[in-house]
Amino acid sequence: MDSLLNIQKRLLPDLLKVMRKRYQILHQIRLMQPVGRRSLTAALQMTERVLRSETDFLRMQGLIDVSSTGMNLTDVGNELLLEMEQVMKELFGINELEKELSQLLGIKEVIVVPGDTDQSNWVKKEIGRAGARVLQQLSIENQIVAVTGGSSVLAVAEMLTPSTVLKSTTFVPTRGGLDEAVELGANYIASMMAKKTGGRYRLLHVPDQLSPEAYEMLMKEQHIEKTLAYLKKSRIVLHGIGDAKKMALRRKSSPEVIKKLEQGEAVGEFFGYYINSKGQIIHRIPMVGLQLENLDQVELSIAVAGGTSKAEAIKAICSLSSVHVLITDEGAAEAILKKSH
Repeated sequence: MDSLLNIQKRLLPDLLKVMRKRYQILHQIRLMQPVGRRSLTAALQMTERVLRSETDFLRMQGLIDVSSTGMNLTDVGNELLLEMEQVMKELFGINELEKELSQLLGIKEVIVVPGDTDQSNWVKKEIGRAGARVLQQLSIENQIVAVTGGSSVLAVAEMLTPSTVLKSTTFVPTRGGLDEAVELGANYIASMMAKKTGGRYRLLHVPDQLSPEAYEMLMKEQHIEKTLAYLKKSRIVLHGIGDAKKMALRRKSSPEVIKKLEQGEAVGEFFGYYINSKGQIIHRIPMVGLQLENLDQVELSIAVAGGTSKAEAIKAICSLSSVHVLITDEGAAEAILKKSH
């Protein structure tokens, strides 16, 4: 396959350009469907004349449907897109990015999706799609999957579909929830994953931040004890990676904590731990739920996060904790590698 692509690059460079353009159109339609021509033109930054010509060709090939609601991929279009993904990764240089990042971070498997979440929220849907695919591939029957909150993990939940193996899975939140944005909370995401897959779930009804006294009291509550027992038996942990400052502000942290994070140059957050670029813990919030030390007992840790702005956080947290699979985007991958050279 590699030799064929190299021959095509030399003898038929225009063919590869056309193939790449049509792949990008199909890919964007899958992300946005049903989508109108104007919205697609803006997303792809193409002229309407060029896009009309290309979508007419794709329609005649039976790859897309065009209706009053917009454009959708046909079943044939979906199948072709899946077949093309590995070839296009080679053409885009993404395979090489994955190998370099895997070696740099010491992670067995790195999956990079095209684009940058910071520039387009549609890229997060692709991260979610890749995360859902990996979760289904690595799952076994009667397992427990622990999930954190956050927009990237929510994207994975949205992309899950009914599955025989996931039907016997129990989804458990790694902690309670933030005071706002219920849809980004671990409880909501765990329940959504169960509903999407036909699986089961347990909830953890506790505030995100607690006083030492409240923490001690809640740890003795029977329902919480049972949920924590489930968490400790988790086979897979699916987690996001937060931006330190944004997470501190969302949690309405005190000015003293914000100052501590700034002085310590914290860049990332996960499981209530704020980390600097060297992988050092700057601050920790006492939480009821999965703790950092529990991750060493987990069979598979899957991290999902993207965007150039998350590069430092991703690198720092991957250096601190065992991550078996990282799913990210081109923006983050290139930024991590650039800062490491």
